Amino acid sequence: MSVGFIGAGQLAFALARGFTAAGVLAAHKITASSPDTDLPTVSGLRKMGVNFTVSNKDTVKNSDVLFLAVKPPIIPFILEEVGPDIEARHIVVSCAAGVTISSIEKKLSTFCPTPKVIRCMTNTPVIVREGATVYATGTHADVEDGKLLEQLMASVGFCTEVEEDLIDAVTGLSGSGPAYAFTALDALADGGVKMGLPRRLAVRLGAQALLGAAKMLLESEQHPGQLKDNVCSPGGATIHALHFLESGGFRSLLINAVEASCIRTRELQHLADQEKISPAAIKKTLLDKVKLESPSLSVASASKVSLFTNKSPSSKKN
Repeated sequence: MSVGFIGAGQLAFALARGFTAAGVLAAHKITASSPDTDLPTVSGLRKMGVNFTVSNKDTVKNSDVLFLAVKPPIIPFILEEVGPDIEARHIVVSCAAGVTISSIEKKLSTFCPTPKVIRCMTNTPVIVREGATVYATGTHADVEDGKLLEQLMASVGFCTEVEEDLIDAVTGLSGSGPAYAFTALDALADGGVKMGLPRRLAVRLGAQALLGAAKMLLESEQHPGQLKDNVCSPGGATIHALHFLESGGFRSLLINAVEASCIRTRELQHLADQEKISPAAIKKTLLDKVKLESPSLSVASASKVSLFTNKSPSSKKN
């Protein structure tokens, strides 16, 4: 079995690293493509021994399982480009937030009457084999195709099959979840530094606390509220700290964050359906296929930007 990634960014790098570390796939069995050869992740993939190419068509031809690891609005244009190369043997796995199975099948059916499509939502901790992944199979994908993907993704963390209409909510929870955790950890470390701890130690202690709490929850199967209560002594330091969190709307903020991510996921699907992407995401080779949002954009300026990074040369890194 060979695996391909259209897109060579953080997700492709994390999955390739996870698969090779788990021993389920040798690096030479993986191919990744991107027009942007200067990405740090491209260098990392090459060092790993992964085959890299600037041609998406080459990636398709060299793959059995094909991961679409690009931004959602770009998916329709990628499918138009590689559609003629999709064969019955291919399992097309979309990792793009919000992009539905039916929309991919509709595009690919022009070239392949029964495309095997699976929609997947995972997260970056797959790089350390602690990812959280769900998937839903399309009309023409067999049970065996789903099980094959599950075997791959289970090697890099938790993986389960769900109904497709749940995947947007999963995106808001576990797909975006690592960013919530990193933000919380950064704030916890700041608190430790404020109270006198060295930064390095504060970060390590905060990370270990989150790691330990997560393991306790998964292994005990107790409700998180019960485990929280177990830490709180009457009149103690922890219950006073939790009072501050509650006063600041801590729970509501997290709930609202999950909801906001989910809503944005659905908006991204709408953008993909419209087949419009921002000028900053246009690559010269696909310019004739793209319905420009800004008709005044010149070919010269469009050719300077990357299809996959969705940022112009003048934009700053977030």
